[in-house]
Order: sequence, then structure tokens, then C-alpha cells
Amino acid sequence: MASHNHSHRPEKKQTSSSHKNDFSRDTRPDAKNGRKFEQPARKMSSQSAPGSDVRAGGTSKAPQPSFHEVIESSDTAMRLNKAIAASGLCSRRKADEFILAGRVVVNGVPEVNPGRQVSPQDAVAVDGRLLTGAQNFCYLMLYKPVQVVCTVSDPEGRPTVMDYLPEPLRKLRLYPVGRLDYFSEGLLLLTNDGQLAQRLTHPRHHQPKTYEVFVRGAVPEAVLVTMRRGMLLAEGEKLMPVKVDARPLQGRTLLRMVLHQGVNRQIRRMCRDLGLVILSLKRVAQGPLELRDLAVGTARQLTQAEVAALKKSVEL
Repeated sequence: MASHNHSHRPEKKQTSSSHKNDFSRDTRPDAKNGRKFEQPARKMSSQSAPGSDVRAGGTSKAPQPSFHEVIESSDTAMRLNKAIAASGLCSRRKADEFILAGRVVVNGVPEVNPGRQVSPQDAVAVDGRLLTGAQNFCYLMLYKPVQVVCTVSDPEGRPTVMDYLPEPLRKLRLYPVGRLDYFSEGLLLLTNDGQLAQRLTHPRHHQPKTYEVFVRGAVPEAVLVTMRRGMLLAEGEKLMPVKVDARPLQGRTLLRMVLHQGVNRQIRRMCRDLGLVILSLKRVAQGPLELRDLAVGTARQLTQAEVAALKKSVEL
């Protein structure tokens, strides 16, 4: 299968000051004043063990076995839709759509039965693209910096999350799961497991996402009450109640917010409607995963336990 291969662009890798998930102080100036927060890119080694990360000028926290092969053949037959999903091309549901639309060919013959059993010896193609077998899935956690887009490529030439991965990992057809906007930072998942990605982004399985948000000045209790009981955005969208705790600091307030919806730019729009000015916005947890002390611009593989917990949370 064709892979996306992007050249490294070191420019504009920018970030905020680091703070732990313990309501510690934040020293980053207001992003609205036009100041930039630059930091050298920190990348994951292509040979990192699950759970380890490699930081600039340092070594990994764990031994570094060779990274697993991109493609691994299966010894047993499997359903056609499952085989397509296992290749990393798409989710199983999307594979069903491709098959029923007549876009899948097995051994040169069009196949419209998603339950057709195929083996490693069968040649399966989607839209003329030959799939090469079951793929060893890769699950990464990235600390996305600010001023980086959550796409595989950007027509405007801005830095993307893929720029923070070494070349071997870019060939695995990894995709961001969900989004963090251009000026937000923090935990972002990337994977080539189409079925898991589909579950994580489906409304039925929306997981709680935790954010640390610094806003300018004090936050009135009435504003917190409005967030906690649910509110109506200016555009007319009804929001579920948001769990929010506030910690006043000198000249600003740290809000720790837990969201259960996938509304686009929800926190920024809530704060806009409530008259709050956001200084920084960072995702620190998603479902069972926590960002913890992962460095800005650094990626690491999820541990087996983290992958298992993530799958369990979406009923896989």
C-alpha cells in the first residue's frame, strides 16, 4: 500500500512551559499577544520500546529492541472485511462499504461479500491498491505542541504532528485520532488501527477528556455553575454538564475541565460565551490514558496494558 512520507520540517516547532498535572504554576505569556514559544523538536526513536520515549540529547528510559515490522502475514483465514481493516486501510465498517460498493477485488475477481474468507495467499485490492496482509498495529501518544496541525499533511505548509515522528514511523500510515486545534497542546493519539480509531471517534464511545485551561483573571462562581449544569452555545448547540474545578493564581485561574462530548472547539467557545480569555489549553488525559511527564513534542508507544485498557473502554 502507498504510504505517506513527509520530509522533516524543523521550523516553527513551538511549545509552552511544562507543568505537571498537579495545578502547578504556568509561566507562559498570553498567546494572544503574538509572542511565540519556541523549543527544539523532540522526537520518538524508531526503536523505542513500548512505554519509552527519547528526548533531545538523551537516551530512552527502556532498552531499545528493533521496531516491529510494518507488515506481518496471518497464518489463518479471516473475513474479508476484517482483513482489510487489519491492513490499516480503514475501519471494518468502512471496509464493508468498500466491499458492497464493488471496490474490492480478490484474486482478480470483484467480491461483494464482506464475510468471504481470505488467506495470506489471496491477493486483495481496494480501488486497485494491493493490500499486503495483516499489519502489526502501532499505538502512539504524542505531546502535541502549539502551532502544529493535527493532519498528515498541510497544504499551507504548516508543521504537522507527523513532523514529530521519525521516518520509519511515518511509513506506518498512522493517523491522528481526533483533533487538538492549532493553538492547543497536549495528549494526542496516533494509530494505524482503523477499527479502534473508529470506535474512539464514534459518538457512542466518546471518552472523558481532561484539560488544564489557564484563563486571565478570576472566574466568578456563577460561571462555574453554568459550566457544571450544561449550557447553550451562541451557535445553538446544547452542551452536557462539564466537570470543572478552579484554582485561583496570581492574575489568572487554572481550570481543570472534564468533557464528555466531541463538540468542535468546545472549551474555546464556552469561554468565549462566558467572557473568559484563554491563555493556554492543554489536554492531559483521554479515557484511561494520561499525559503525565511526557515532554513537549515527544511521542512514545503505548504499553500493552494501556492498549488493553483503551480497547476495553470502547468495548473491543
